[in-house]
Amino acid sequence: MLWIEGGAFHMGSDRHYPEERPVHRVRVDGFFMDETPVTNAQFRAFVEATGHVTVAEIPPNPKDYPGALPHMLKAGSLVFSPPDHPVDLRNWGQWWTFRFRANWRQPYGPGSSIKGLDEHPVVHVAYADADAYATWAGKDLPTEAEWEFAARGGLDGAEYAWGDALNPEGRQLANTWQGEFPHQNLALDGFERTSPVRSFPPNGYGLYDMIGNVWEWTADFWTTRHPDDAPKACCVPVNPRGGAMEASYDPNQPAIRIPRKVLKGGSHLCAPNYCRRYRPAARHAEPVDTSTSHVGFRCVRRAPNG
Repeated sequence: MLWIEGGAFHMGSDRHYPEERPVHRVRVDGFFMDETPVTNAQFRAFVEATGHVTVAEIPPNPKDYPGALPHMLKAGSLVFSPPDHPVDLRNWGQWWTFRFRANWRQPYGPGSSIKGLDEHPVVHVAYADADAYATWAGKDLPTEAEWEFAARGGLDGAEYAWGDALNPEGRQLANTWQGEFPHQNLALDGFERTSPVRSFPPNGYGLYDMIGNVWEWTADFWTTRHPDDAPKACCVPVNPRGGAMEASYDPNQPAIRIPRKVLKGGSHLCAPNYCRRYRPAARHAEPVDTSTSHVGFRCVRRAPNG
């Protein structure tokens, strides 16, 4: 873990997606943060030590999903399955498949494995899995404010974790998507899916993969926007903790009361023509019961008085 000296910064962005607005001042205390996302090797050690069974390995409870088709209530997870032609980008079902028995050990479904992927980020972990790992390791999941402060690497207000240009001098500085998403992956960064941690340069704080590779869970419940900026410096929030659980439910699925948490960092599927969320300010809502092939996590440890 690396020590991240606390401080004040401008959280959010007014230049991109509505949920990132408004830019507002925030202060966080210092904390330690994992240098990289939790890897398959690290997660395997946790499972071997505890016998933990991930959410993706447990059949869903029908009571939690009213109206769900019975034949779909099986253990599994969402796997990116790219089409071979352009599709309507408003329909994510064109490239996501719920694959039975896909899990962290079988990231692409039955027959796949993580052999040779020890240093890749663990994926197919729901929020409860990430939280259980953090507890076992004597750590916590970061708040959204802690995560964004760390991702900026000291570059307050910069567009990206490394400055204001996505590809300075043509360099690929994170594992993101090059080409037309979701059917054309040029893999100019050298990777079609996840990459080993430390494959790209660290940010100003020495942290790897804060942008791209996999989205990362935070401890905060989802909110549709940030709070307004404090009118005076004396009123700037310190260590904010996000919104209320009840406000995080998906309004498009009123019958399903599954809380959502904030994901940060973007992934290898973020592209210029879709999901330009390879930025510290970017955020995304994820139901706590959902696991996918592009979501992982890392942990923090706070000072005793934090």
